[in-house]
Parts: sequence; structure tokens; C-alpha cells
Amino acid sequence: MLVLSTLGTRERRRVATRRRSSKAQPEPEPTLVETTRATIVDVGEPLPDAEHAGAWLKRAGEPDLAVGLAVLNRALHAHRLAANDPWAHGVARSEALVARLGYGAGEQVADGQWMDARELVDPGPRQRRTRIPAAQARLAALLTGRQPALACEELTLRARLDLDEGRDRAAALQVVIALDAAVAELGEDSTAAELRERLAELGELRAGVAAAAQSALRGGPEAAAQEAVAFALGRIESALRARAAALSE
Repeated sequence: MLVLSTLGTRERRRVATRRRSSKAQPEPEPTLVETTRATIVDVGEPLPDAEHAGAWLKRAGEPDLAVGLAVLNRALHAHRLAANDPWAHGVARSEALVARLGYGAGEQVADGQWMDARELVDPGPRQRRTRIPAAQARLAALLTGRQPALACEELTLRARLDLDEGRDRAAALQVVIALDAAVAELGEDSTAAELRERLAELGELRAGVAAAAQSALRGGPEAAAQEAVAFALGRIESALRARAAALSE
């Protein structure tokens, strides 16, 4: 069960919206903002007693939080479709201001309270330190226009999100477009010579990915097709990393 509640400055924002604008002060105070609390309640088999609940809490950690985050993101994706809002998006682990795991009784947990809980410290992105300067250099190159942003890069990111969120049909359809775009764009890129073997590999994967996309249109894809999609996506990502490395030399 998912329970969403708003905390903070609701009343102040209601008053502010009565006027379209107001005079801005030369040195304004930081604006208070609302925060949303998402509570995911496991409504399956209840814990028999406090001793079992305490034992569960000691074992619980990031994997349990990931399960809850997946529930929240499925709801946000459904909202995106229902509201026809292209700007609506899911939530990453790093975006949570606070993350807690706990247990309680009845309406207590639905209201974001608990009998006992633990606060989890965000482990942060697992990125090698050697890659951070390269990523920063790439960002600067993109912002200044020294390096072009490829359409296949964005398509690949969308495909990865769909795949990781379990939207297999969307992932299959997205990957075939990302692959075609990658072959076309990387083939004309300044790094094409360095990527020759990778481009040949991507071309060989096209038939399997296209079959998976057709299966997705019919309601699939099946397990074998899903594996082909996941593998092809990984190879596209690898080719894009190789391009970034070649550009940084």
C-alpha cells in the first residue's frame, strides 16, 4: 500500500497563489518548499510479534528500500500516463531527503509513524574516482558545444530506465530505435574509425532486437527476447563509453 502526504508549507502556498505576482525584495529570504512523504506499507503477512519485527528491522537495508522505491516509481509512472504529463518522472534513491525502514501497527504506519525504525544513509553513486574528471570534462564540452550530443545517447538512457523499471515492452521498442540511431550517428562521428568493430557488432545485433520489438508490439517480449534486448542495450552503452573515451584523448 502506498500513502502520499504533503509536509511543510501548504497553507503559505495557498495564500501566495491568490495573487499572480508580488514585489520581490532585494535580498529575499530563502523560500520554504513543500516536501512529499511516501510511505510504502507491506500489507502481506504481518510480523507475529515485536521480537520478530525487531529481528527483521536489524536485517533490513537498501534492498528493502529498493523494493519500496520500485512501488513508488510504478505509481509515478502511472500518474505520468494518466495526467498526460511528459515532465512527470520517477524518483532516484539519491533524491530522497530521508529514507527510513520501520514497523508499526495499523494506521500508525500509514501516517508515517512507527514503533521502531532505522534511518538509512545514502551510499551514494558507485562511480570510480577516475571517471569523475572525465564526466566533468564531457559536461563542459557539451555545454560549450565542443562536442555534439547524440540522439542515441538520450534514447539509450530512456531504454535503460525502462528496462531497470521492468517496462519490458517499452524497453524493447526503445532499444531498437537507440540501436539504429547509434549505428547511424556513430558511423558518421569523428571517432568512427576507433569504433569500427563495435559498430559491426551493433549491426549484427539488429535482427534480434528488431524481432524483440515486433514481439513487444504483440504483447511480449518473451524471455529470450528480453535477454537480447538487455544484451544489445549493454553493447550500445559500451560503444558510447568508448566514444567518450576516444573524445577525451
